[in-house]
Amino acid sequence: MSLSPKDWQAVVREAAARAVGEDVGPDDVTSRILIPEGAKATGFLVAREACVLAGMDVAEAVFREVDGQLKWRALAQDGEKILAGRKVAEVAGSARSILTGERCALNFIQRLSGVATLTADYVRQTEGTVAKILDTRKTTPGLRALERQAVRLGGGTNHRTGLYDGILVKENHLALVSTSNLPEYLKKAAQDHPDLPIVVEADSCELAEKLLQLPIHRVLLDNMTLDQVNKVVAARNKHTSQVQLEASGGVTLERAQELARAGVDWISVGKLTHSARSIDFSLDLIPG
Repeated sequence: MSLSPKDWQAVVREAAARAVGEDVGPDDVTSRILIPEGAKATGFLVAREACVLAGMDVAEAVFREVDGQLKWRALAQDGEKILAGRKVAEVAGSARSILTGERCALNFIQRLSGVATLTADYVRQTEGTVAKILDTRKTTPGLRALERQAVRLGGGTNHRTGLYDGILVKENHLALVSTSNLPEYLKKAAQDHPDLPIVVEADSCELAEKLLQLPIHRVLLDNMTLDQVNKVVAARNKHTSQVQLEASGGVTLERAQELARAGVDWISVGKLTHSARSIDFSLDLIPG
């Protein structure tokens, strides 16, 4: 589900306000003690390693939350491939205010650039195939919208936003439902929610092949071997089923390439958001 520009800005402002409130509390004691109230400075946000840039909106919002008088100038755009040493933004004004916002702004841009960069690595592995890289709901609590945006900036595609905008029948659902009743449930789901995608997880080739005949959008092949995936892809092609195939479960970069070449349509990767390494950024401060 895409956010309107207005809703996106609301998400950005809320995240920035929450982060600044958590970090600053009632006072930035160190800056107040050491830095004269009228001191001015200019800070540059600098990438210390190559990456795909993400998080500029929320980094700017952090500084505006700290001090609305600070002047922000973007020197690069989200989604750009950045080389080490590149200045991506300039912030000028009160030295105290820049110091107060520094850590929160860096935290966001480091984290989100890490997500975008890892996503881009996975997307490169699927080049030349029909497969698209999907994120999952394994996101940092409170940061889902920002991390999903970072995935898009890295060239990936968003899965459902939450429990409300997609029907995903997982292993634990199936443990509580008789498989004989599953077609009836899925038919009713399609009738009651024609606008929602229906995805059903399969942990065996036999179940996957049965699901290919049902009124659903995708079969999720969870933790299957490459041989199993190839078998299901062949069955789908043989029966000319319109049901798409999604693969998931411990997907490394190497496995992503194998799955893409096998012919799946989607590859969902939880580590895009739960295990992305933060990119090293710093803020270089110049007095005056």
